[in-house]
Amino acid sequence: MSDARPKRKTIPDLQAMKARGEKIAVLTAYDYPFARIMDQAGIDVVLVGDSAGVVTAGYDTTLPVTMEEMLYHTRAVARAVSRALVVADLPFLSYQVDLSEARRNAGRLVKEGGAQAVKLEGGVHVAETIRAIVAMDVPVVGHIGLTPQSVHRMGGYRVQGREEAQAAQLREDARAVVEAGACAVVLEGIPAALAAEITAGIAIPTIGIGAGVQCDGQVLVIHDILGLCEKYSPKFVKRYADISATVRTGIDDYIREVKAGVFPGEEHSF
Repeated sequence: MSDARPKRKTIPDLQAMKARGEKIAVLTAYDYPFARIMDQAGIDVVLVGDSAGVVTAGYDTTLPVTMEEMLYHTRAVARAVSRALVVADLPFLSYQVDLSEARRNAGRLVKEGGAQAVKLEGGVHVAETIRAIVAMDVPVVGHIGLTPQSVHRMGGYRVQGREEAQAAQLREDARAVVEAGACAVVLEGIPAALAAEITAGIAIPTIGIGAGVQCDGQVLVIHDILGLCEKYSPKFVKRYADISATVRTGIDDYIREVKAGVFPGEEHSF
C-alpha cells in the first residue's frame, strides 16, 4: 500500500535543486494559518524569521525578539507544515555569547520548536558557531550581507558590498560559511552581480533577498508580499496581493452591521 502523504523537502533536496538549476521558493511564516496555506501551495521552504518581531509585534528592529518568542512561532508553523522544510531563526543574543548557549538554543528550535534547520547571521566571525551547531547534526543556514541584527553597526538597513572592500569581505564570509558546514546561505541586500558571483562560486544553495535573480532561490516576508506591513517598503519587495484592503472592507462591514443591529441575524442565532 503506497503512502499518499507528500514528501517533505530535505536539505539534500535543496542541494539537488541547486545542482539542476531549479529555483528554490522561500517565504516567512509566523503562525498556523499562513504556514498551512503556503505549505498547501507548494512552497519549498518556510522560514520562521525573527522578522516576526517587526511584522507581528510592531518592534522597529528584530533585536528585541527572544528565544521564547521564536519557539512559540516555530511550534505554530511546524504544526501546520507537512511538506516544506521549516527553518527557524536564532534571535539576537541566542548564539553570540558562547558556543554552548548557541548549541543549546539551536537544539531547542529543533527539539521543542519542530524546525528542521536553524538560521543565524554573520560570516567569518560566526564560522566557529556554525561548525559547533552542525557538529550536533543540526543543519545551519547562514545569512550574510545586510544582516538585520547588525543594524546599529551598519547605520541602518543599507545595501552591502558596493565598495570593493565590502565585496571582498562578503566573498570571504560566503567561503567561511560553506567551510563551517552550512547547508545554505541567505544573501541579503547585496549587488546582483556580486550575488551571482558568490552563487556560482559555492556548492551550497544561495537564497536571495534583494540580491538579484541569479541566486539559487528567493525569500520574502509574507506580510510584505500581501500588503500587510506598511512600516517598511524595501525596493526588493514585490506586492503580489493587497489583502489589507480586503480585510479592512470586512471589518468595516462588520462594524456597520453591529452598529445598525443587523448582525447577528436570525440565521446566526440559536
